[in-house]
Amino acid sequence: MKEAFSLRTVRKKILMLSKLAGAVLIFSYIFSTGLPVSEDASFLIWLGFVFLLIIGIDLFMGRFITRPIDKLNASAKRMAGLDFSAPCDLVSTDEFGELSASLNTMADNLQQTLVRLEDANTQLERDVEKERLLLAERKELVDSLSHEMKTPLGIIRAYAEGLQGEGDEVKKQKYAQVIVSEVERMNGLIVALLDLSALESGAAKLSVTRFDFVELTETVAGRLLIDAPDANFELQYALPEQRAFVQTDRRRMEQVLDNMIVNAKKNVLPGGVLRLELTADSETLHFSIFNQGRPIPENDLPKIWTKFYRDSGAEYNGSGLGLSIVAQILSMQNYPYGVENRVDGVRFWLSIPVTE
Repeated sequence: MKEAFSLRTVRKKILMLSKLAGAVLIFSYIFSTGLPVSEDASFLIWLGFVFLLIIGIDLFMGRFITRPIDKLNASAKRMAGLDFSAPCDLVSTDEFGELSASLNTMADNLQQTLVRLEDANTQLERDVEKERLLLAERKELVDSLSHEMKTPLGIIRAYAEGLQGEGDEVKKQKYAQVIVSEVERMNGLIVALLDLSALESGAAKLSVTRFDFVELTETVAGRLLIDAPDANFELQYALPEQRAFVQTDRRRMEQVLDNMIVNAKKNVLPGGVLRLELTADSETLHFSIFNQGRPIPENDLPKIWTKFYRDSGAEYNGSGLGLSIVAQILSMQNYPYGVENRVDGVRFWLSIPVTE
């Protein structure tokens, strides 16, 4: 019985309103005609009741029909424009309330779907960009190898042809030695280029360990500078007496020191000063190596870290990859590094945080 007279649906509200309106019309007519007044006055009183009834029905329809529809329509328009910031605030127990709850649920699901789609789209863009960079790196690798191999291959071919018609054993030995030297140069170039490409693409990962950087510097400098039989420079160095530990990839940092020291050694003037310094404060180690010699043109200073850069005034032919590898290894770890011209030479430097 209670459920039969409840107003939980719009249909029941309209039926109840129509029955109530009919009852009011009948009651108002009986009431107005029963008054001790003239027929005209009775009719006017009844019209007054009808007017009030129309206003009441209009208020009822606006409250329970029109206003909920307007709210639902406004929410639907926002959702159609993919604006899910404001949910529908219609609360009722009839079909409009259920529709409002369904719209809000749909908006939440659409919002979550859009977020997932945006994440997937972002990931797809990253994958496409990564693939594009990979293809560009492969093309650059092939182009670089093709360009850099022309000279040694030309030399090898020339000396190989010379070997075919040469009868002098001394010249044959010399030609063969040149061919072996160029083959070793090509091998070193390929290994260095592949190593740099692996670092740039992220294929090569750092293996972090804790070690004494002072000991590493002593080892590398001793091998390349002190024990070198072809040393033609004045070596000056200053190292801390105490140990200084760092947390990084030992092999890669040895590679950095190798390349920086070899670069300075190749550019130092005959008989000039080559000065290696390692200083430490409470938080940072500062490594620098200075070679006395001709300065690098100021416009070329930013270029020396790029692949295959060569100073046209240098008296040697390197691969042009050593400093690029240095820059890549240090950049991967956000270690500061740089180069500067001094009055009578060039100074390279890097900084690395110490650890307890």
